[in-house]
Amino acid sequence: MKLVIAFAVTTLLAVAGQQSAPTIVAWDALLTQPAAWYGTPEAARIADNLRLYQRATGGWPKNVAMTAALTPADRARLIAEKRGTDSTIDNGATTTEIQTLARVFAATNLAPDRDAVLAGLDYLLRAQYPNGGWPQYFPLRDDYSRHITFNDDAIARVLTMLREVADGRPPFGFVDADRRARIRNATDRGLAIILDTQIKVNGVLTVWCAQHDATTLAPALARTYELPSFSGSESVKIVRYLMSLPDPSPRVVASVDAAVLWLRAHALTGIRVERRPDPATPRGYDLVVVDDPAAPPLWARFYDLQTGRPIFVGRDGVKRDKLSDIEYERRTGYSYLGAYAATLLDREYPAWQRSRSR
Repeated sequence: MKLVIAFAVTTLLAVAGQQSAPTIVAWDALLTQPAAWYGTPEAARIADNLRLYQRATGGWPKNVAMTAALTPADRARLIAEKRGTDSTIDNGATTTEIQTLARVFAATNLAPDRDAVLAGLDYLLRAQYPNGGWPQYFPLRDDYSRHITFNDDAIARVLTMLREVADGRPPFGFVDADRRARIRNATDRGLAIILDTQIKVNGVLTVWCAQHDATTLAPALARTYELPSFSGSESVKIVRYLMSLPDPSPRVVASVDAAVLWLRAHALTGIRVERRPDPATPRGYDLVVVDDPAAPPLWARFYDLQTGRPIFVGRDGVKRDKLSDIEYERRTGYSYLGAYAATLLDREYPAWQRSRSR
């Protein structure tokens, strides 16, 4: 699950001679600020923080409030942690920092921000497997994070950004031609691994698992409740990435069409998830699946590889048929059902088809 971290951005704007009130910006909105904001002292302060959090690998750790003000002790600790091995592409880590620093550099032209961006891009190049996939962490760990990681849209996010770099799109116009060439090669290999990992059943293309074995490319186990399966969530982001490609090859078109067909066939109708108040529970509510013939379609996060039916798995790793059958902590602390593919099927895919027929 993504960690959304809020922070206060205080800018000294004179309005009738008075200081403006602080503007609250969420971490996941950091990349959507007006271009002028990236040239402000507040953006420079945050950029300085990001450079301190950057590991010697060139990457960043995840789920850290990097926008908070740092004390001298914090800064000393971060310098001491530079050799940490927790650099990752999970939960938007590394891509968010690279994109933010690139925007700040575009606004200020300060070399430390440029250098941090280039080090981050080099990290992503080193972390990529020869077959084109990326692990969740690099340096590699001896656990499931070594798998090719589509989970939480990690690889799709990396590839989307790297294509912008390879094309020299703003704010990445400063990246040198040699790096852009290597990054373009990385995106080509990234596309190849997406196509190579699409699951086939009796020779028919379907969708993807949230993670695939880095050697065999087979659907792979991650955490105990993330079994090898068809993904009704991560597959959507992969399809969106494929549809973003200019002049898609016949193989890309076939991949998209097959995944969309599978997602349509596996929509769950006649039910909805209700957040029901329950003061007796730790979170004060429960999630309950109820019948509702008028409800819009939902998709399961996981579908069984043998039966194609939705599965719900708690921390014990046991497949179950209903959300109500898994423990409360997972039932309310993880996304098992959602309208994951609704916008893709209703609007994005039809628009993509129309654009290709012109």
